[in-house]
Amino acid sequence: MNANPDVRLPAVSVIMPVLNEERHLRGAVQAILAQEYAGEMEVVIALGPSTDRTDEIAAELVAETASLQSKRVHTVPNPTGRTPAALNAAINASRHPIVVRVDGHGMLSPDYIATAVRLLEETGAQNVGGIMHAEGETDWERAVAAAMTSKIGVGNASFHTGGEAGPAETVYLGVFRREALEQQGGYNVEFIRAQDWELNFRIREAGGLIWFSPELKVSYRPRPSVKALAKQYKDYGRWRHVVARFHEGSINLRYLAPPTAVCAIAAGILVGLLLTPWGFVVPGGYLAAILLGSVPAGKGLPLKARLQIPVALATMHMSWGWGFLTSPRSLARKVIASRRPAVRADADAATG
Repeated sequence: MNANPDVRLPAVSVIMPVLNEERHLRGAVQAILAQEYAGEMEVVIALGPSTDRTDEIAAELVAETASLQSKRVHTVPNPTGRTPAALNAAINASRHPIVVRVDGHGMLSPDYIATAVRLLEETGAQNVGGIMHAEGETDWERAVAAAMTSKIGVGNASFHTGGEAGPAETVYLGVFRREALEQQGGYNVEFIRAQDWELNFRIREAGGLIWFSPELKVSYRPRPSVKALAKQYKDYGRWRHVVARFHEGSINLRYLAPPTAVCAIAAGILVGLLLTPWGFVVPGGYLAAILLGSVPAGKGLPLKARLQIPVALATMHMSWGWGFLTSPRSLARKVIASRRPAVRADADAATG
């Protein structure tokens, strides 16, 4: 990226919210420190109340990088354990003009930061992001990764399946200009999930550009069990309904598909049990669809992983749909009450 040695690259702060990440934290931080980026860099880890060795591993990383001049690791406490609070704590403790968000189970591709900084400059965007490239280490995780990168699993979500570079509503994780984060006051801590979407909405509402590029790729480690995947997707659905209530008009057919499927399957089973066997056509059709859809999704995977893809697909769809349907209005009212108006750069300057 830095073809001209006289051009100084902007310094970068990498922020990481972590909770119970002993399995992946060291690898994630090593991928950051190994970035092909000549500018100064710091890593700020916001530590939630973990019950595993996460804090111990973080302390080791701090000690190991203490003597480095331009690539040091720091930690800050996040007693709430909530992601948006962790992100804000890390932002406040960081100091550089470019802020890169990375999760404790995310692995940056070697040129991720250099590419993101270049894209910020080329596009004038306030935030750029790319593809959430799911990669599993066990057969179950490989099955989940296949489901998460297939259109039958996640629809046309570009940050899962790829697509053309261009303006976007939101992006995975994100590489921000610090001024954009400061203008908007950081993340809204009431959004336990979907905080990225909400922040990017405020940035866009203030006239900023959010940019998606398939050049940016983060390897993501899927949840290690059916139970963990179900909880993750239930939370996704629950908070996506909050977003829909928070911002009318933000919903589309892709988001409505899982709750519609849950209702249709439940109705079909009831009709089949109480009235006519024809009711089982609906759940039978869904089962056939995910079985057929898992065939191309599992191409190149071991047999055991391929056999688990339908389970992963059904878990994702049904959990997301159930979370969406059972999301309480009281949660949305609480979040709406905390609504932060978007702050434009010119207005911020006028009141500063």
